[in-house]
Amino acid sequence: MAMDKEAAASPNLHGRNHIRKPTYVFTHVFPDGRTLAVMLTAVLFVLLLSTYHPETFYHYPMQTQISAQEVKIGHEDKLCNLFNGTWVRDFRGPIYTNITCPTMPDSKNCGKYGKQMDYVNWKWVPHGCDMVRFEPQLFLNIVRGKTLAFAADSIGRNQMESLLCLLSQVETPNKVYSDTKDKFVTWHFRSHNFTLMALWTKFLVEASEREINGTVIEMHDIHLDKLDTRLAANLRKINILVISSSRWFFRKNYLYEGGKLIGCIYCSEDNITNFDVVTAIQRALRTALDNLTNYQEHELQLTLVRTATPAHFENGFWNTGGYCNRTEPVGKGEAMTRTVEWAIRNAQAEEVNRAQKESIHNRRMDIEILDITEAMSMRPDAHPGIHWNNKWMRGYSDCSHWCLPGPIDVWNELLLSVLKKYGTGLHNQH
Repeated sequence: MAMDKEAAASPNLHGRNHIRKPTYVFTHVFPDGRTLAVMLTAVLFVLLLSTYHPETFYHYPMQTQISAQEVKIGHEDKLCNLFNGTWVRDFRGPIYTNITCPTMPDSKNCGKYGKQMDYVNWKWVPHGCDMVRFEPQLFLNIVRGKTLAFAADSIGRNQMESLLCLLSQVETPNKVYSDTKDKFVTWHFRSHNFTLMALWTKFLVEASEREINGTVIEMHDIHLDKLDTRLAANLRKINILVISSSRWFFRKNYLYEGGKLIGCIYCSEDNITNFDVVTAIQRALRTALDNLTNYQEHELQLTLVRTATPAHFENGFWNTGGYCNRTEPVGKGEAMTRTVEWAIRNAQAEEVNRAQKESIHNRRMDIEILDITEAMSMRPDAHPGIHWNNKWMRGYSDCSHWCLPGPIDVWNELLLSVLKKYGTGLHNQH
């Protein structure tokens, strides 16, 4: 349920109660003298296990509702739910291929490395809508003269790579900037005066990697109340922003507010509060949206929050032999999404709903959601898997990122559907 304005205070950073209650059966099996001891032992076991594997203890949450998106169908306005639907067979093929998209990275060029490409023959059909289909020229007409940026991790970069391929069918972009690690990249479509940017951020908020004896380790100090500085530094250039974050929270990280350590994720250290992942993600997203809404010197007209996308590892994780070799989508009832990912999606929807209500008083920027969690939960067939040509990670499967072309293209089809709501209004602002 969306939070009302009076309930918009910071969430409980000590974590939500996602731990299952111990069953009362013990009281019927054991005499009173042993009941308490057994129950305490069971509770202790649950608490210890939840410290190391908290995602195991998330209940399958009720879906937080978002408003139906209004989309233009022909000359009519039609209300439908863009983000709730089914995948259906469509043999028209993708808009682009690895031949017609010169910017496609090898790691997503799954067909080149032996993956059977039947996964491209499915299209997303939202309930109450016609099949969505990307129109590159229409997209460029809407964003003509604007700058669109993806502020995210490598999954967000994956979406930008998809958009580059889709738009390159109309105009080949020029790469006008890249940092030394190719994490901050800018492309320009000269004929449409459209700029596309990738801004690397793991958490949306400020964070730094920890070091032990001069060696960087994969733990971070995350400041939940400070917007990522490099994101903030680029805001003056951006008109449309797509933000997302979740994957990097799933490791041992230390959380700060007001410069003080307030807790950590995946830790069991004395005198440090253990936080659940969902609460940390929600707090970071709230900070990001509050900063974007209140920042007075940017040219942002529209911010979109892309919801959590599932990985589809089976029989292990990326470093324990997990794989993703399915060849077809699964039905809604079989959707392969861990319950923690639904909890993240719901937290993200709550924050978007809250920010939309508060933005009524500040019409400088609109806020929308790209809710792709349900659609992608049904597509375990479209990850690179072993077909990603990574010489440093041979023997490992990539079940997190998405093949190009593939169902990740629907993220940009949905993005275009949302942009249609604004149309020329994006040109008339400011």
